Amino acid sequence: MLTRIDHIGIACHDLDKTVEFYRATYGFEVHHSEINEEQGVREAMIKINDASDGGATYLQLLEPTREDSAVGKWLAKNGEGVHHIAFGTADVDADSADIREKGVRVLYDEPRIGSMGSRITFLHPKDCHGVLTELVTAAEPAEGGSPEDH
Repeated sequence: MLTRIDHIGIACHDLDKTVEFYRATYGFEVHHSEINEEQGVREAMIKINDASDGGATYLQLLEPTREDSAVGKWLAKNGEGVHHIAFGTADVDADSADIREKGVRVLYDEPRIGSMGSRITFLHPKDCHGVLTELVTAAEPAEGGSPEDH
């Protein structure tokens, strides 16, 4: 089922300033950045390490691009900090269906496109002891490449 911690999502007011903190303090570098219009965020993925399943573990820094986005609303209510935890899975469709059958609310009927072309869904925090939980299936690697090439 779940193979690793894919990433920890961290909400921030200023993405560039937060990236610089992680760079200056820990020596971490941005592996990938993008704007996800559907989710209303600008994000930076900071790679921490490779994982034994061929994936990796990241910090995902999230700055809302609009106040009415889920991250924008969360940030207004809670301030900066850990927003969610994401687990990697080889099959987000099957695992989310299995989890739904166990009585946990899955927030999307069908997985959506996430960072780096991944497929994602979220589990309701009230069903996960207060933790917004994401399930992630990495995009298929380009021929001769790795999942991070997307």
